Amino acid sequence: MKINLSYLGPLRQAEFETNDLTIICGRNNTGKTYATYAFFGFLSYWNEAFTLDVPKHNITELLSEGTTKISISSYIDNYKEILLKACKAYTERLPMVFASSEKYFVNTSFQIELEKQNIKPLINFNRTMGAAKSQLLSISKEPEQNEVIVSLLVNKVNLKVPEDIIGQIIGTALRDIIFRNSLPNPFIASAERTGAAIFRKELNFARNRLLEEVSVMDKEINPFELLSKVYADYALPVKKNVDFTRQLEEYSKRDSYIVKNHPTLLDSFSDIIGGGYIVTKNDELFFQPKVNPRLKLTMDESSSSVRSLLDIGFYLRHVAKQGDLLIVDEPELNLHPENQRRLARLFVRLTKIGIKVFITTHSDYIIKELNTLIMLNQEKPCLKSIIEKEKYLEDELLSADKIKVFLACQDLIRIDGHKRKSLCQTLSKAPILAETGIEVPTFDETIVDMNRIQEEIIWGGE
Repeated sequence: MKINLSYLGPLRQAEFETNDLTIICGRNNTGKTYATYAFFGFLSYWNEAFTLDVPKHNITELLSEGTTKISISSYIDNYKEILLKACKAYTERLPMVFASSEKYFVNTSFQIELEKQNIKPLINFNRTMGAAKSQLLSISKEPEQNEVIVSLLVNKVNLKVPEDIIGQIIGTALRDIIFRNSLPNPFIASAERTGAAIFRKELNFARNRLLEEVSVMDKEINPFELLSKVYADYALPVKKNVDFTRQLEEYSKRDSYIVKNHPTLLDSFSDIIGGGYIVTKNDELFFQPKVNPRLKLTMDESSSSVRSLLDIGFYLRHVAKQGDLLIVDEPELNLHPENQRRLARLFVRLTKIGIKVFITTHSDYIIKELNTLIMLNQEKPCLKSIIEKEKYLEDELLSADKIKVFLACQDLIRIDGHKRKSLCQTLSKAPILAETGIEVPTFDETIVDMNRIQEEIIWGGE
């Protein structure tokens, strides 16, 4: 997947591609978060609001005959037009995604590009849609078939759903069938996640109090619309974090794909935070340290690292599904260097079980650890002994072709197709070699400067 941006925050023009593991690094205020939030916003819009158009004759046939077949081939053939339409509609929503003024996005462009060969529809699909206590529609696709079968489950006389709603239901299913493997469901941990963990009770209290007050006010007021306006000052990823943190009790009742199929990965996460999270029936959140299992600490009493990894921990244990995209803004927040290394290894393991990972980072420790995982992934006898001695796992080793790294920086690029290059803020692709790993100049330059200064301090007087 390739993303093209222009006139977005500090980014004049930029392009980046995603891989199993994608990283954007760079100095502060260089556009990393802008690119990340815009990407997350599009995937959220696509998966939650965008639907494919359903031919009118299919709706008519469904209502008259009780069933219809829809070919997915034409959608795949026209995928570029579909993406163009989605990107155009999404670009108009960018002020809401960033909770900012429309004037900052007048010239902004956002485009997603896919290769046709990478559009791989779901092998099989079954979805039943209903209203109240009755089932209305069945939507299915069988393996090796290029047709989606839609059937009415009630007599058409009793069907009280408007045709446009039926079209949206079918269009949503078609979207998931055709593009789910190409445009994954995202989960984001924003840099503001620590605050959401601390003020979780206050957020719940404020919301409930607001709903109570609205309930005795003018009946014309929509409480949920009012709530959305209250949160309008926050960027979409922050709002998503707040909503997720508020609903931890509900999420804690579920088991993720990882719990069922890769429980040892969760053990590694517990080692990073030094314990586990507990949500009681009364919606009380505690941290239980491994060193003293009888102890239950509130988020206020827990370490900052426990708070910063809260939503990631709940996502892994209760929400994660194969095919997801986990986005983490600055995963190194509040973490000791050793735990930053462990988290890098955990991210690689996630990519091996079908969860793609996208991060922004300032952490040289994370990059250096990924370099180690890349360099260790070679057929050399000497490396095997290092792997055993340092206790690396086989599923932590990383192939250089499974990772993309981009640096937010000033660079010479061609703008709007001009032949002459101009210096502007962009995203530059970092070289990645199996022998040496990732080259990130800003980290290396800073380390060289620090070493030079220290050498001058130590040896300058001689």
